[in-house]
Parts: sequence; C-alpha cells; structure tokens
Amino acid sequence: MSLSIALLTYSTKPRGSVIHTLELAAALADLGHHPCVFALDKDNQGFHRPTPFNTCPVPAAPCDKGIDQLIQQRIQEFVTFFQHHPEQYDIYHAQDCLSANALAILKQQGHIPHFVRTVHHIEEFKSPYLQDCQEKSIHQPDRCLCVSDVWQQALEKNYDIQAHRVINGVSGRFSAQLDGSEAGLAEAYGIQNGPIYLTVGGIEPRKNSINLLNAFYLVKQQQPQAQLVIAGGATLFDYQAYRQEFMALVEAYDLADSLVLPGVVPDVDLPTLYRLADVFVFPSVQEGWGLVVLEAIASGLPVLTSNQAPFTEFLSEQQAMLIAPERVAEIATAMVTLLNPDVAQSLIQHSRPIIDQYSWQRSAQMHLALYADLRR
Repeated sequence: MSLSIALLTYSTKPRGSVIHTLELAAALADLGHHPCVFALDKDNQGFHRPTPFNTCPVPAAPCDKGIDQLIQQRIQEFVTFFQHHPEQYDIYHAQDCLSANALAILKQQGHIPHFVRTVHHIEEFKSPYLQDCQEKSIHQPDRCLCVSDVWQQALEKNYDIQAHRVINGVSGRFSAQLDGSEAGLAEAYGIQNGPIYLTVGGIEPRKNSINLLNAFYLVKQQQPQAQLVIAGGATLFDYQAYRQEFMALVEAYDLADSLVLPGVVPDVDLPTLYRLADVFVFPSVQEGWGLVVLEAIASGLPVLTSNQAPFTEFLSEQQAMLIAPERVAEIATAMVTLLNPDVAQSLIQHSRPIIDQYSWQRSAQMHLALYADLRR
C-alpha cells in the first residue's frame, strides 16, 4: 500500500535537515510512495534543486521584529497554509522544531490526526519563547525520531522519550571521479593550486568557524599558498555579530586573499567543489549527524572533524583525523599533517567502506516501518 506523506522543513535552502528531507523524499518516491515536501520560501524561488517528487513552497513574509517574533510568524505561516490546503496526507512529518510546532497546532485544531518529528539536534536557547517552542516540538509529536545515538540518549535522559533511531545516507552524485567541470568552477570561485581546505556550513558558532580560522592562520605560516573555502551559510538565525568577529580576524590576519566564501553553492556545483579540495575540515561543536562528512568521504577526501559524538559514532582514528575542537593548535597541526599523501590516503582507504553502510533507501525503509506502526 502506497502512502501519501507530507514532509515539512523550515527552508528551501540547503542545510543538513533540509537535505535530509529532500533525499528521504526521493527515496520514498523510488519505493512507490507519494511524498510532498513543504518548505517555507521567503524569496519565492523554490528549492535549490529540481526534485523527482512534489514540492510545495509555503510563502514566508519578511519579519524585522526579532527572532522570537520571526519564529512565531513562521509557525503561523505553516499553520495558515495547511488550514487552507485541500489535500490530506496519510503521514505528516516535521523535520525541525518550527514545523513541529505548526503541526501540533493543526492537530489540536483537528486538521490532522497525528504527526511525526525528527529531532536532528537540540539547541540551548536563551530565549524562553524559543525554549518553550523546542520543548513543545519534542513532547507533542506522536513519534519522535532521531539520526544519531547521542541525541537518542539525550531525548531519553532529558525528556524521557524513547526516540526511534533512523539513519542518514549519502547521494551517489558525490564521487572522486573527475567530470571536466573542475577547472571552470575553480576559476569561477578563485580557487587556485592550493593546498585547498574545504568546509561546508557557513560561518556560525556551531560550526566553530573562528577556531578554524585561527588554525588556518597558523597553517599559513607553513603553507603560504593554502586557501580555505567556506561554502554554505543559509540559516534561520542571525549570526551577524559572530560573522563580524570572524571578518575582523580575517582583516587582522591579512587572510582575505586566502579565504574563499562562495556562499550557498548551486546544488549542481557542490560535488565538483568537494573534488577541488585537498582536505575537508569540519571541527563542528554540535551536529545532528554531519551529512557533509559523508559527502566528503564519498568524494575521496581525507576528513578532519571533532573527536566527539556524533562523529565518533561512525568514524574511528583510522578513518578520520579526530581533534579537540577547542584546541586551535591541534586543529592546525592536523590540517598540515593531512597534506602528507601517506596519511591522507590511509584515511581515505579506511573511511571508504563507511559509505556502503548509509543509504537513503535503507533510511526510507526504516521510516516506512515507523509510519506503518503509527497508522495501526
């Protein structure tokens, strides 16, 4: 029996949970089901990539009143949209706190029978309103899912919730195989001979961007031609103060010519961007899983990441350079060490089998089993 599945995500721009939503929808469609992805669309441009399944942009108006009012408005925009959306679905599945709050309101109003929420990670909000939104988004779904052991344990310990564990996957379009697009993209972005360090996720506290920049400054003392590419950056929150601190350091270190900030990279270009890099650096201090790490491994890159969960759930010291994210000198030393071909190739060889363990088809099958349980 095929299911109609409404998947909700907070943005049409590429972030981890958004990519998870799109890849899951594609795998569900491949298995004969009928997903439709609903996403807040603040620039009226739709998703950043074409999709082989239905999508439905949810209009999101500008808001300049502050983060609490923004989140309140975004929740209401979802609610209002579904109140007037004629089609009903077998499953309603929120991929974030914001859309989960909207589905909770719709359930209370009798518009939907039940809903699922995937908890990718849990934030520590200073705002009482945002913290309350997060609490509701975790307690009110009929089923909570998560993508890593660390968050499954956190949900049990802090919320007394037995969350169902599902997995992420990695798309087959990420590969080390050159396709001829590399030289053109390098020229377009100003990427030179290198060595090239790449990270994906933008400049924000959770990505540990300032410590990475401090480490890169140390690397430059030994590798004057090195470049650091920081791709991505679409986010719901305003990290302007952190970005200003970051850019002030860029100026103080005289690193402007060594830093490449392409912003949100077109989806078609992202696999090529990975192939242009020599090392993938991701000293993040908080992730739901770290999809970009899987993408980098699939692209044939040696990986540097934080020696903490969730990364240590699927990576060993033989598969990645695991560092303490708060130790700038340690990050810098690892970045230089990964330029050693023997070290890099050993990590690449040992990490490659990880890719076979994570497929979106398997993830979709796990979701379908949970959906069936919910409908009993």
